[in-house]
Amino acid sequence: MIIDHIGFAISNYENSKSFYSKALEPLGIELITEIQGWAGYGKNGKPEFWFGVNDKIQHPMHIAFLAETREQVNKFYDAAMAAGAKNNGKPGIRDIYHPDYYGAFVIDPDGHNIEAVCHNKENI
Repeated sequence: MIIDHIGFAISNYENSKSFYSKALEPLGIELITEIQGWAGYGKNGKPEFWFGVNDKIQHPMHIAFLAETREQVNKFYDAAMAAGAKNNGKPGIRDIYHPDYYGAFVIDPDGHNIEAVCHNKENI
């Protein structure tokens, strides 16, 4: 990721943990640690994406996770939908951003707009 870490408030810890564990698995992102009611997800032992229960939920937030391939974007979308997400943009090219921008958007259990994006040129 190009940021060190991000964190935001959610309404139901177990529901969000289940959702993100399933939705982010195709991207190779996993639960690394749980500290004082917060879950930290990442790769290679470094938590970069955090959430925890708070009564002040920012609506809506947008978070884009970097995918290495377009297939990972597709798998993220399928996993997120199976985990209970709402569709906010099926996988596909978004050439409004650039010709190789391949992304998928879902709404998580708290209404946040979550995206997986691949910037690589590749044929599907």
